[in-house]
Amino acid sequence: MPSTVLQVALPRPLPQAFDYLPPAGEAAGADWIGCRVRVPFGRRALVGVVTGVGPAASGTPALKAVDARLDARPLLDGEAWDLLGFTARYYHAPFGEVWATALPGPLREGDPAPEVHPQRWRLTPSGLAALPTLRPGRPRRVAERLLIEGALEAASLDAAEAGSRDALRRLAERGLVEATHAPPPPRAVREPPELNDAQRAAASAIGAAKGFTPLLLEGVTGSGKTEVYLEAIRGCLARGRQALVLVPEIGLTGATLARLQAGLPVEVHAAHSGRSDGERARAFAAMASGAGRVLVGTRSAVFTPLPEAGLLVVDEEHDASYKQQDGVRYHARDLALVRGRSLGVPVVLGSATPSLESLKAAIGGRLGRLVLPKRARPGAQAPTVRVVDVRKRRLEGGLAPELVAALADTVARGEQALVFRNRRGYAPVLLCHDCGWSAPCRRCDAHMTVHAGGRRLVCHHCGATQPRPPACPDCGSLALQPQGQGTERLEEALQAALPEVPVVRVDRDTTAVKDGLARRLATLGDGPGVLVGTQMLAKGHDLPGLTLSAIVSLDEGLFSADVRAGERMGQLLVQVAGRAGRAARPGEVWLQTHHPEHPWLALLLSGGYPALAAALLAEREAARLPPYAHWALVRAEAPVEAAATAFLGAVVDTIAGGPGLSWSGPMPAPMARRAGRARVQLLLQAEQRPPLQAALAAAVPGWYDLPEARRVRWSLDVDPIDLL
Repeated sequence: MPSTVLQVALPRPLPQAFDYLPPAGEAAGADWIGCRVRVPFGRRALVGVVTGVGPAASGTPALKAVDARLDARPLLDGEAWDLLGFTARYYHAPFGEVWATALPGPLREGDPAPEVHPQRWRLTPSGLAALPTLRPGRPRRVAERLLIEGALEAASLDAAEAGSRDALRRLAERGLVEATHAPPPPRAVREPPELNDAQRAAASAIGAAKGFTPLLLEGVTGSGKTEVYLEAIRGCLARGRQALVLVPEIGLTGATLARLQAGLPVEVHAAHSGRSDGERARAFAAMASGAGRVLVGTRSAVFTPLPEAGLLVVDEEHDASYKQQDGVRYHARDLALVRGRSLGVPVVLGSATPSLESLKAAIGGRLGRLVLPKRARPGAQAPTVRVVDVRKRRLEGGLAPELVAALADTVARGEQALVFRNRRGYAPVLLCHDCGWSAPCRRCDAHMTVHAGGRRLVCHHCGATQPRPPACPDCGSLALQPQGQGTERLEEALQAALPEVPVVRVDRDTTAVKDGLARRLATLGDGPGVLVGTQMLAKGHDLPGLTLSAIVSLDEGLFSADVRAGERMGQLLVQVAGRAGRAARPGEVWLQTHHPEHPWLALLLSGGYPALAAALLAEREAARLPPYAHWALVRAEAPVEAAATAFLGAVVDTIAGGPGLSWSGPMPAPMARRAGRARVQLLLQAEQRPPLQAALAAAVPGWYDLPEARRVRWSLDVDPIDLL
């Protein structure tokens, strides 16, 4: 009978660990916990993590042995390991899935941790001596560049001199160059700008914080929050500590990375899905070893080990992108606060439009509040706002004539404008003018969006595509008309109305390639022109030449059934408006709407986002909605609705009552069918978090074994931000 058994968590949606024996001839002890192992699982081999080591129980059946131990010491240990356990417990997710979420792809697949510094090429002493004797050609040009610029990565050389890799190989064969993983030399940095009084006060408060200090940095758009972060990070580095900066989307990572890299004397690492697997693994390894000092990343970067942590920053903390919407449904902002408490370091949540959760915490004293009340650049003022009532108005391509004239005047002055529409594609709906038929998705309860100038139909929910029909399938009419405007149609309308003006569209379709957003913005540069785009243009970008922001339609946000609609509408409007007038030239904002008298819009125009947020918080409190209540959403999908409903009915039977605990459902989801599957959900509600967590902890493990679970796909979302 075996004396020792390893408990191994695997990256599978299964709640339990699996028992394995140590490899033949090897002894296993507590030092194996947290290490990766490769194990046989069915007909394949998987990489998992050891979560426990113990004596074999009496009657233990025959077990398979671990194929190999992959780590001498854990990749995640101490506080980082504890964070995985907290995430698994709070979100009731399998530990193996949480562990896999925390690791970059190569490490998840079992690759060894990479060198913390990238491979760079440099001249050897022999190469330096031989350089004058080299014949003219690519090898000599490569050697001269290495002499002038020092050690360089092969990719940098190849970008400057096509074919450099072959030249490097030939030089290396002669011993004239060599590869090195040495750290880069110290970097020259730009002189930090002079901070205004509010910025200095905020940076000083962050620098003076002792231990875990959660702070809300609330600054109007253009108030210089990034400069405050920079000053706080400089102080963190001076104390010999590491800093982690989270940003909500890949599109913002490049801009933030560039600003931090220009202002800090150390290499700033980046971790997001736009980076290669190798680059992400190197950033992880650099921070874990302590060689890396600053990391900028999207939500999964919150799990990166920080052995010498000194500061955590969550920029645009209100953004919904911090919430993972599949797999382990964690919220990176909330986990950053958990980490800050465990590490004993300050956590700064920055936003011009804070989430209602953060505002409630600040009002209750659980978050310190730092305010930047004005724009940072000298002479920069808040933009003026003009509301355009488009009721009973003739619009050209969705644009009022006076707005088109304002755009033309802006470009004529050598300035830039932004036209915002949070709907990509050509038009939201293809409609038959004779019978009213509209193109449905065959797999979803949704209409297909018109793309490619009206030639193609795409479902934005399941990705299904089909060509535009030549005639109405119901009545045979040829009067098929795209209804409404997407970014494609706005781009077309602006190009027709302003034929001499550069028009650049920025949405998911035009930025799908690597560094796509930066490339699109670079096509306009600092010159005059018009940007047309979705919400990826609405936040974080500093465009000093942009003086006019136009929001084509607010109306969807004013009447949405989403409980967070008012909050999101206000945040989006303020963020879009904040792109205009960030430099010395004054800015203006144009808002097109059919409902200029709506109370939410009136609050925004009269008192700004703080007034709207205060009203929304009062509404939420009266209705006992988050953040004055706590939710968990159980979703089930099946080919037929009855199977999903039966599973959730069985789930209800497992839930023990608790103080203030209630539930709604099972009921069809707002989108009752998506990708060919019926969708049903159950909403659990409690006024306090502990009863909800206790009920879930007792019930969730049994859901995996329910007979009804075999016929559905199900998920649990604790603290959901989207009920769709």
